[in-house]
Amino acid sequence: MAHCHGTAEIRSIVQQPFMSAGIRVNELRMIRFGRHRWPDAWADAGSHRERAQGMKFNFETNVFPLFHPQSVDDLKDPCPVFDGTLWHVFGSSGTVATESWKILHATAPDLYGPWTEHEALDLAVTGSGIAAPGVIHECGVFHMFIQTEFMKSGGRCEHAVSNDGFHWVVLNPAILSLPDTDEDGIYDPHPAIIGGKRYIVYSGMPKFTRVPQPDVYLARSQSDSWFGPWKRLGKILDHLDVPHHNVREHPDYEWGIEGAQLVELPDGRVLLNATCFLPEGPRGSRQRVFFAIADDVQGPYVSVGPVLDPGEPGENGHSTVMIEGGKLTLFYQSRREATNHRWRFGLARCDLDQQVLSRVG
Repeated sequence: MAHCHGTAEIRSIVQQPFMSAGIRVNELRMIRFGRHRWPDAWADAGSHRERAQGMKFNFETNVFPLFHPQSVDDLKDPCPVFDGTLWHVFGSSGTVATESWKILHATAPDLYGPWTEHEALDLAVTGSGIAAPGVIHECGVFHMFIQTEFMKSGGRCEHAVSNDGFHWVVLNPAILSLPDTDEDGIYDPHPAIIGGKRYIVYSGMPKFTRVPQPDVYLARSQSDSWFGPWKRLGKILDHLDVPHHNVREHPDYEWGIEGAQLVELPDGRVLLNATCFLPEGPRGSRQRVFFAIADDVQGPYVSVGPVLDPGEPGENGHSTVMIEGGKLTLFYQSRREATNHRWRFGLARCDLDQQVLSRVG
């Protein structure tokens, strides 16, 4: 994992907005996650494509729903973050009926709860689609990257910082949309550290007439910090790379690839966690979490396929993966009959050390 920047370096970049909000920048610490080796058989077995296509993720535990919101219909786009003492989950709270959203913030002593929902975060950001925050905690500071639009062209990836997860200072935008390109609209940013370098993965889409058709894009920090500037690396996953996703010409095309996140695997490869829409089935049953694997952060990525079956009429989507101590944890959104088809959060885990990632015959 990348090193923490020195106090003086961080203060030189953000001292004024931090200090004016009472945010301390001299309490630096990094949460280091445990690492383990993949089984030796995986290190040497076959090509990357064969290994990726032969993976199967078996979740031994799956708790759903984790909790119910206090006053809204739906909870979406979860991003859990541990600050060394307390778990925070940031996300979108509101209703899919009108696509009206606020920024969720809840805390708990453990990922399984009990979760305490706090007042929605109010950032000094403008836009009609402010939601789906991607958050990371490093050196005692929370860094949030958040969209401003997702249903139309334009949009920005805004950057905000906090010392405690409750009080935030908005800095300069990290990434702007590029009008009349394949990134005419951008949304769903998520930060990642891969190979010691800092990245933002996000969805980008060209102009559209019916519904957005986003693919997955990547940017890398040129300063080895979350303050950028950010260099666009281009598209890393296209519709055509995901055989279980509805094609652009589908007569009942629902949506594009979204909710992407990157995680470095213990063997050095990269896991891309994202959301697809199956080509078959009625609306309300086609959204799925899927994983893809690559040897390099820029790809090419090979899909493992959808990894989580709803188990009853419903669907699942936008999620965050965490890997620690030989276990993979998936913190996801889902709607099912059990929740009257309202979106809630769930938590599923699998053991990587007991050949959960096994060859499929």
